[in-house]
Amino acid sequence: MSRFVQLHVLTSYPPSNLNRDDTGRPKTALMGDALRLRISSQSQKRAWRTSDVFASALSGYIGTRTKDMGKEIYQSLKDAGVAEKNAREWARAIAGQFGKSKSDSKTDKNEDLQIEQLAHFSTEERAAIADLVKKLAERGSAPTADELALLRKPSRSVDIAMFGRMLADSPAFNVEAAVQVAHAITVHKSAVEDDYFSAVDDLNSGLEDKGAAHIGERSFGAGLFYLYVCINRELLKENLGGDEALTEKALAALIHAVTKVSPTGMQNSHASRAYASYVLAEKGDQQPRSLAQAFLKPVKPHADEDILEKAVVALRKRQQNFDKVYGECADARYEINVEDGTGSLSELVSFVQG
Repeated sequence: MSRFVQLHVLTSYPPSNLNRDDTGRPKTALMGDALRLRISSQSQKRAWRTSDVFASALSGYIGTRTKDMGKEIYQSLKDAGVAEKNAREWARAIAGQFGKSKSDSKTDKNEDLQIEQLAHFSTEERAAIADLVKKLAERGSAPTADELALLRKPSRSVDIAMFGRMLADSPAFNVEAAVQVAHAITVHKSAVEDDYFSAVDDLNSGLEDKGAAHIGERSFGAGLFYLYVCINRELLKENLGGDEALTEKALAALIHAVTKVSPTGMQNSHASRAYASYVLAEKGDQQPRSLAQAFLKPVKPHADEDILEKAVVALRKRQQNFDKVYGECADARYEINVEDGTGSLSELVSFVQG
């Protein structure tokens, strides 16, 4: 089995705002002296791990990322008949094993049940928490130090195995990410545009006031995005406890998500769902490298050229030139191309798994 799989993906999104900055405008990046639209890696990974694709293919192997586990534990203890004071103390002690607990708050009486940072709980850890809660409720006493220490468990949650986990207070349970995801950027120069809109009151007959009931402005952009993903298959299998079958299921789910799942930002306003138009997959033991340099010079097709076709040509040329200069950068490659109808998703999955 080859160690690395690299995916080079081109996806065309119509007018959309899939990933916003702090002002509500689509995220951008300056690359090759040209402004590009950008979709952050965090946005893409969030969309994939919470997608129906992952939920159906990897049921029982998806972790939970939250600050509110203490609230869930507290409610479970209360529901089991534990007194309010004990339930709160025990819930704080349990949640505190996964991060520093917040101090008590006058504005939210349950804020003290939160931890200060998001923690990624594996399915095994959630099961251990549930077992401990049941045990505490039955015996009516606080958790011991040994019981709390045993809550931390090696993880077989696929999303943690893929995208990693860092626990500053418990580094022994950190997980190195087996899947690296770049920020997607448009292969061409892109502009953020503004959409002025108005809304009409259905009960306003217009006899007295013909004005709009609401006016507003939202930003959007459109473009062909290049995405680079690097998968360390050996590390993914190691993170999943050496489970070959689960590793293959994880790889299949990831390929389906990368090619078919869009970030969720403002989908109701734009319906900007898209499948990948082109994917170049490479596998081998060679040092990975992105092909983003193919687009340092923004793609600018002539009147009779298609931007996707020109982007594919640029991508292939960069790949071939890397091979000429550095030697073969991959042992095998496979393409799917919607433009000319070549390749298939099922064969791409088999290539990545093999």
